[in-house]
Amino acid sequence: MRKTKIICTLGPATEKPEILRKLITGGTDVFRLNMSHAKPEWVRRIVPRIRQLAEEQLRPIAILLDTQGPAIRTGDLKEPLHLKQGDILEFTVRGSKSPEKNSVTVNYDQFPSDVSPGDTILVDNGLIKLVVMAKKKDRVRCKVLNSAILGSRRHINLPGVHVNLPALTTKDIADVKLGTELGVEYVAMSFVREERDIEQLRRLLHLRKSLALIMAKIEDQAAIASIDAIIKAADAIMVARGDLGIEVPMEELPIIQRRIVKTCIRLGKPVVVATHLLESMIKNRLPTRAEITDVANAVFEQADAIMLSGETSVGRYPVECVEVLNRVATRIERSGGAGYAESAVLNDARQRTVASAVVLANSLPRAKIIVFTLHGTMPRNVSHLRPERAPIFAFAASEEVRRRLCILWGVCPIHIEFDKDPNKTIQTAESVLRNQKLVTRGDNLVIISDIVAEGSRFDCVQMRTIK
Repeated sequence: MRKTKIICTLGPATEKPEILRKLITGGTDVFRLNMSHAKPEWVRRIVPRIRQLAEEQLRPIAILLDTQGPAIRTGDLKEPLHLKQGDILEFTVRGSKSPEKNSVTVNYDQFPSDVSPGDTILVDNGLIKLVVMAKKKDRVRCKVLNSAILGSRRHINLPGVHVNLPALTTKDIADVKLGTELGVEYVAMSFVREERDIEQLRRLLHLRKSLALIMAKIEDQAAIASIDAIIKAADAIMVARGDLGIEVPMEELPIIQRRIVKTCIRLGKPVVVATHLLESMIKNRLPTRAEITDVANAVFEQADAIMLSGETSVGRYPVECVEVLNRVATRIERSGGAGYAESAVLNDARQRTVASAVVLANSLPRAKIIVFTLHGTMPRNVSHLRPERAPIFAFAASEEVRRRLCILWGVCPIHIEFDKDPNKTIQTAESVLRNQKLVTRGDNLVIISDIVAEGSRFDCVQMRTIK
């Protein structure tokens, strides 16, 4: 059983039922809806389609709605600008005109206020580098540092510059409301800068009476400066290496990724490694050897999930991409992991009970960990500790909770009805495992459940052997 989960971004290449079906059978655990490109009417069509296909194939699939966030972009151009090193380019706001031959509008009115002379501006994923020379109320004059072609609606990065954009834009709020209406399991918050951003989204979800969990995307220097507080405030973390790789020096990116993954595992927060995992497979059937090594490193670090973006949204070989991740992850997991869970923080008695169960499972041959959950907390506690060999079978009392468990490392979520008698619930779980051939005679079951004694319930750890 593969322990690292796979997230696929949906798009024109993967929206048809026959492709979705292949992605599910190929091993996808979570589908991502990128609201930077997705239209509301498309989301309303695709979510029921995912639910139906997942039900047909008897697999839990979670849905991750990824907000666009407060992105700064250039406006439309009649013709692309052919920029040469040393040229002057002006950015304009609020409909102002520039006397320069090369100029482009920006969708952020406070752009001139936030930048200063000497600041670096990166456009189009860092392909165009500029330095601010001067500014006025409605214009920013820049010098082009490298020759390039500037097209319409290109993303702008401002490394090290504090921007006064809202944490949630009007579009984000509308998209989140749509996601809560459709019952998505996760909402990814783009360009999180501080803990307060997450609190704002959580208030919105609370008002919508949504149980969706918040995934904070780490994409800029401000997030790195507040990373510990962000990890504690969020329900999950995504290392979004696209924008992050532009915002920080490239040689720092692997170190930042490792630090974030290690901290998340230590604190028991699910963590996703995303962007450019198999970028070459957007056009090519086979990945590069460097990409395979990159995927292997994320799996070795024991990230909860690895995510495909353009590879499955617009790429030529989406199904093959999932097959590659499945093969690489399954193989690398057999060679062990980085061991970050050895320094896991245990805050309460329930987590220590789980820790004792994991120690027991690690000491037994052919061990399987069985855990029961109403809200998803106990399976997260088990996954947090990264058992060495034992798979984690998490029995959930509802399909909604079952789907929210899909992102957790090593967890196989199963829905059963719970009985008032905990022992009968355990018996039901054992029957399901036998019927699905997930256990065989001689397997050791380490069971984390509650017991009833003198009218009260207590957490306990049991060990049973399949006869």
